[in-house]
Amino acid sequence: MNDLELIFSMLGEAATTEIAKVENPAGLLENKKVAKRGGNIAGIARNQMEKETGKKIVSMKNYLPIIRNKKKLK
Repeated sequence: MNDLELIFSMLGEAATTEIAKVENPAGLLENKKVAKRGGNIAGIARNQMEKETGKKIVSMKNYLPIIRNKKKLK
């Protein structure tokens, strides 16, 4: 995950949180609808950024470094 992927992910989470604070959804189904709306906000922003720059935001990169020789539990 690169910096822009992280930023747009955070935007979706923040938008979802703000919508939930305003609407105070109760139950799984209402929260799911709010989460979809928050994600949609981030999706629109990401699509606009891709349109303006001509480059894709989503990458196959992993934000965390790969740990070699990691000990495994037995």
